[in-house]
Amino acid sequence: MRNFAFLLVLLCACRAIEPSNAPEEVCKRSCAKSAKACEEEQCARGCTFVIDRVIERETDRVVACVDKRKARGCGDAVWAECAASVGVHADGGPPAPPPPDEDSE
Repeated sequence: MRNFAFLLVLLCACRAIEPSNAPEEVCKRSCAKSAKACEEEQCARGCTFVIDRVIERETDRVVACVDKRKARGCGDAVWAECAASVGVHADGGPPAPPPPDEDSE
C-alpha cells in the first residue's frame, strides 16, 4: 500500500502540459504586457501565426509593431505585416521573377 501511495504522488507530480517557457508562452506574455489593443485570444492566435519570428527571437519587435498599429486592430493581417517588416525579412524578400520570354512556346 505504501508503494502505491508513493506511485500515486509521483504520477500526480508529473507535468502533462508543455513547459511554461515555450516560445509561444513567452510571446503571449509579451503581447499581453505590450500590445494593449489585443485581447488574450488575439495574442495567442497572433503568436502562433508568427511562430517563425518568435523562434528567431523577434518577438519583442513584432509585438511592438502590432502595438503601433493598434488603430487597425489585432488581426492576422496586422501580425503578418509586422512579421514581414522586422529582422532579416524587413527587405520584403527576393525580387519578383522576370516575365516569361515571348519565344518560350
